[in-house]
Amino acid sequence: MRLDKFLKVSRLIKRRTVAKEIVDAGRVKVNGRIAKPGNEVGVGDRLEIGFGQRLVSAEIVEIRETVRAEEAASLYRILEGAPIE
Repeated sequence: MRLDKFLKVSRLIKRRTVAKEIVDAGRVKVNGRIAKPGNEVGVGDRLEIGFGQRLVSAEIVEIRETVRAEEAASLYRILEGAPIE
C-alpha cells in the first residue's frame, strides 16, 4: 500500500492530501530512510513521523484497504512518542 494512503487509512494523519504534504516535506521516514508518498509499505515496516516538535515512531502490524475509525489504531503499534490524538 502507498505510504500516503496508509497514513490516511490508519488515521495517523486525517487526510491523504495532508499526508502527502508531510511526506513531501521530508518529515516521514520508513525504516530509517526519508520516504516519498508513493513508497510501498508493508507489515513490519517502521515509520518515524515528525509532528511539530515531537517524533512518533510506529510499526505497521496490519495492512487493510478500509477500516472503521474505532479499529484504525489496530493497524500500527506506537514504539516511541506520545499517543496520537
